[in-house]
Amino acid sequence: MRKIYCLLLFFLWVTFGNAQNTDINILRDINGNRNKNLDPTFKLVTNTAVPFSVATPILMYSIGLIKKDSTIKKQAIFIGETFLVSAFITTALKQTVKRARPFDTYSDIEKETSAPGYSFPSGHTSLAFATATSLSMAYPKWYVIAPSFLWAGAVGYSRMHLGVHYPSDVLAGAIIGSGSAYLTYKANKWLNKKRSKKDR
Repeated sequence: MRKIYCLLLFFLWVTFGNAQNTDINILRDINGNRNKNLDPTFKLVTNTAVPFSVATPILMYSIGLIKKDSTIKKQAIFIGETFLVSAFITTALKQTVKRARPFDTYSDIEKETSAPGYSFPSGHTSLAFATATSLSMAYPKWYVIAPSFLWAGAVGYSRMHLGVHYPSDVLAGAIIGSGSAYLTYKANKWLNKKRSKKDR
């Protein structure tokens, strides 16, 4: 039993080591071989994540109030709830994992934007994907889905281009953001069912 336990630990150590190597190698390819003329563009893209994610539900709710449309207001609340769930999970994981930023660990990674705090997962990516997914679920039309995910993907890529996140940080952020939208949707559905049963 002890031999099996040691073998399992060794296997995990080798797997994690290889995964970390792949992570930094991909980041080096993206950050080290980037077109530096695009740095201002990707800074702009990265800086849209928080304002756009906050403004979307607020703007939608305002439109719902003006039009007196309860459906738009409900969709806005859903997108806002997804934002909060995503932000909570991301913050909790950052404080639990406490992964150092790639530019702090590897001197060849060039940091091109401010990035305080821990690296895993990418908060900008999780917020962008939370907004894109919840918006797409609220309005499942190609002209909403395509630009939403194109923007979210660009935000995720910008975090690596600018040297502030590993690819695994970005991937985790995308999963958390999209998963938050799905969880929030399911939770709302369950709560609505419960309320409708009480009203009968």
